[in-house]
Amino acid sequence: MDTRTARSRLKPRGKPYWRALEPGVHIGYRRPTTGAGKWVLRLYAGEQSYRTETLATADDFSDADGVAILDWRQAQTLARKRMADYARTEAGIAKPLTVADAMATYLEYLETKTKSGREGRYAAEAFILPVFGSVEVAKLTKEQIERWHAALAKNPARIRTKNGRRQRFKSTTHPENDRRRKSTANRILTTLKAALNLAWRDGKVPTDAAWRRVTPFESVDSARVRYLSMTEIRRLLEACSPAFKHLVRVALETGCRYGELIALRVEDFDADAGTLHVRDSKSGKPRHVVLTQEGAAYVAEIAKGRSPAAMLLVKENGEPWQRDHQADPLRNACKNAKIDPAINFHALRHSWASHAVMRGVSLQIVARQLGHTTTRVTEAHYAHLGPSFVADAIRANAPRFS
Repeated sequence: MDTRTARSRLKPRGKPYWRALEPGVHIGYRRPTTGAGKWVLRLYAGEQSYRTETLATADDFSDADGVAILDWRQAQTLARKRMADYARTEAGIAKPLTVADAMATYLEYLETKTKSGREGRYAAEAFILPVFGSVEVAKLTKEQIERWHAALAKNPARIRTKNGRRQRFKSTTHPENDRRRKSTANRILTTLKAALNLAWRDGKVPTDAAWRRVTPFESVDSARVRYLSMTEIRRLLEACSPAFKHLVRVALETGCRYGELIALRVEDFDADAGTLHVRDSKSGKPRHVVLTQEGAAYVAEIAKGRSPAAMLLVKENGEPWQRDHQADPLRNACKNAKIDPAINFHALRHSWASHAVMRGVSLQIVARQLGHTTTRVTEAHYAHLGPSFVADAIRANAPRFS
């Protein structure tokens, strides 16, 4: 199992190929039918029982990085470390708290208490744990975190890549690239600091000085909002397939997020009130989204004659939309509609909000429709589009001194 060539000759199977490291300690290699294999640890726990743990991906196709992808030597080193950790735990000896321990507790908290566990886990696995996973929290320094934070901003954005494949990255030629990368670095820093703060509040580390003094990049979160003109919207709708057009049109009628739209059921549409009940929102708080008269008529036509429990928006084959299923149809529709640069699905939400503000809808109402808990985000993105609203509010309510 010590070389790629040797492992490639093994027959794929669900049961790992084991090799003894120490008495009661075995390291295994599980070879799947496709893709890279996995390193597995097996520890004898007494009374004819074993404890098994998947350690990492084997370096069958990609070079080992010492964290997510391990070669044979690195897998043995990690297996022996896990063995030592297990022995200390069984003996009642507390090991020092690592960043990986703090992140695990924080991610469990996110998935239990909030709706943002997936984003936090991605940030941890892709950017935090590879650098700080094995570092003791008590030994972190301000300089370490600042260097890591700065490096995040310099790295190009990642492209979704299959497990076991070499990571791909986006082009860095976009004029907004520098701001976007710094904004992303800030979000990842926030995730790290939140995990460390939770550990500190729980009394697991004596001080928060190392990360409390690390400051984010300033003035990088005010993105230039990309929204479609009415002409572009008409071209886009004409370029969509019938089922995808339903999804895009309802997005434009409501300003809802993709995840909110694909969770809607027929029973969530109230024809009398002209609203959609968004039960599954990013904030975890349900809300009622108001439709225009035309929008309500459009949704009523989609829902007509269907079971209340049925998904409101489905694909051509009747199957529900799933995560990322919108990406390819939208890319093709943008190409056929000659929308350049192409938009992502979130730009449809921006388009509803932008046109609403430009037509005089107050920022408070837009915030409520979008599900923002305050108007801060709404103002940052859309306030400049409604100068008449701002001017009217000031002229009507500002103090008079004459």
